[in-house]
Amino acid sequence: MGIILAVTNQKGGVGKTTTSVNLAAALALAKQQVLLVDLDPQGNASTGCGILGADLTATVYEVLLGNVSMADAVISLQWGFDLLPATRDLAGALIELVQATEREKRLQQALQTVHTAYDFVLVDCPPALNLLTVNALVAAAAVLIPMQCEYYALEGLSALVSSIRRVRQTLNPHIRIEGLLRTMYDPRNSLTNEVSEQLQKHYGNSLYQTVIPRNVRLAEAPSYGRPVMHYDKNCSGTEAYLELAAEVLRRGAA
Repeated sequence: MGIILAVTNQKGGVGKTTTSVNLAAALALAKQQVLLVDLDPQGNASTGCGILGADLTATVYEVLLGNVSMADAVISLQWGFDLLPATRDLAGALIELVQATEREKRLQQALQTVHTAYDFVLVDCPPALNLLTVNALVAAAAVLIPMQCEYYALEGLSALVSSIRRVRQTLNPHIRIEGLLRTMYDPRNSLTNEVSEQLQKHYGNSLYQTVIPRNVRLAEAPSYGRPVMHYDKNCSGTEAYLELAAEVLRRGAA
């Protein structure tokens, strides 16, 4: 049985989708069976993998509503992992699920039918603590938190940790923080180094040793519909996500 990781942060623009796509690809290169769930109505994880909404007949939206099975919606990608895609239609689920029974457990119930086939299920969450993110936190065994090393990120992290604690108390007693990932890292910036030291002090072993640098090729890859290691295998972004995958595996998460 694989581990379900929610990749989440209530703050936008911190590298959640970049991390979800590239960690999935890196784990696949490490011979892991991986499913990436795009749970963000922007659908950026899907387009970042080269999947366009116009090409889809079923998405996570239909799965959450119970209209199609996981097996009918999951796509096998040329990058070596599977994808449960999303389009902007997913925003409608926030309204349509309000009156639904066990609305917080829809993703958990859907994943129960397939996740034993995977070593990892990575869930790319929207940048908000809404019903979609709650579904991810209920389904997940652990949370991976990408964050930039900036002042406001620390404030947002405290709010996120409090939210995870509430979910643990009410909906998923087993959820834990798998790790904090420093993204868009620039060691030349003094504030970056100060915040990084604070994270090390307060979160210790929960902080991944791998850092994701600012990297032009990493930023370019989504526009070509490719994970970075299939766009430029020699760039620093590729090296960082391969190191992250190795660290995740060393931690015994598989």
